[in-house]
Amino acid sequence: MSERAAPVPALRAVETRLIRIPLARPWGADVTDLRVIAVTVHDADGGVGHAFTWTPTIGGTAVKALLDDDLVPAAIGRPADPGVWHDLWRHVHEAGGGGVTTIALAGLDLALWDLRARRAGACVTDLLGRRHDRLPAYGSGVNLHYPIDELVAQARRWVAAGFQAVKIKVGSPDLGRDLERVAAVRAVLGPDRRLMVDANQRWDLETAARSIPALAEYGIDWIEEPLRADDLAGYRALRARIDVPVAAGENLHTVHRFRDFLDAGALDVVQPNIVRVGGITPFLEIADLARERGVELAPHLLPELSAQVAYALPETSWVEDVEDAGFATLGALVEPSGVTIADGWASGGPALGLGLRFA
Repeated sequence: MSERAAPVPALRAVETRLIRIPLARPWGADVTDLRVIAVTVHDADGGVGHAFTWTPTIGGTAVKALLDDDLVPAAIGRPADPGVWHDLWRHVHEAGGGGVTTIALAGLDLALWDLRARRAGACVTDLLGRRHDRLPAYGSGVNLHYPIDELVAQARRWVAAGFQAVKIKVGSPDLGRDLERVAAVRAVLGPDRRLMVDANQRWDLETAARSIPALAEYGIDWIEEPLRADDLAGYRALRARIDVPVAAGENLHTVHRFRDFLDAGALDVVQPNIVRVGGITPFLEIADLARERGVELAPHLLPELSAQVAYALPETSWVEDVEDAGFATLGALVEPSGVTIADGWASGGPALGLGLRFA
């Protein structure tokens, strides 16, 4: 006779704390820091889980308020387990299906995954079921505002660090400037390393359709967010007009929205951000959808978190490493997460839970 699993203790208390982490180099005039909301959950048996949610500069106080005013009161007394995600999403859905609501919900979801793993005496990767001990990483930078000599120097650092793929920003008002910069980076990389470009939603359809074939002459592996993330019709039309793979997803917030884009044949690479979609629970649903549809999955940002989850996926996913933006690099963590990126590979992780506690 099999033993019945012990009931999950109830969620007893949740603490949130807003932290402003200055970036070593601003991502732009309006993005000078990261806003992290550290989240600590306590269950009725004395268990504690630690995690966070996050946004670059914009919206941090709104995320914390939604947690404190709406999500935490609805979560207290429920099982202290990630299985409550869908009920809580339905609870806050009136405030929006995604965006601030899912970013706030990620703080609880990640903390509950950390707690579940700690109860099991495991790290989250092993709790999910490890498939990889390491994954390829690519060098990335928020660098459209860099002078070309600084961009070239950054590309040289990536090559010296062993990256076999890099991503740079495009979307200058002058296409000639983008072409000059992409050509300069390709010259540093040589013919064999992958080069991806990211327009960060800067183009309209006609500008994108004109710019991408010109950039493709330098051998680009994907064009990321060429249009506004909301513009499904535009993505569908663009995909029919170009040969370069299209990547997007950092600003899509639910599995339903990812399904819309895939049903429309608009994407070749999906890039869910684990925090923006609401945590590990919905991220895994999106990963299942991408696998079902046969498209590439490349988690967006947050390598100290993304790598831990991607180690448990059947496919090999790229891990994005933005220069000088890791939480450990910025001195934001109580102790290192254990995730390291060296010689173009992400490896390692914590012994227990997520290992992401903020100072």
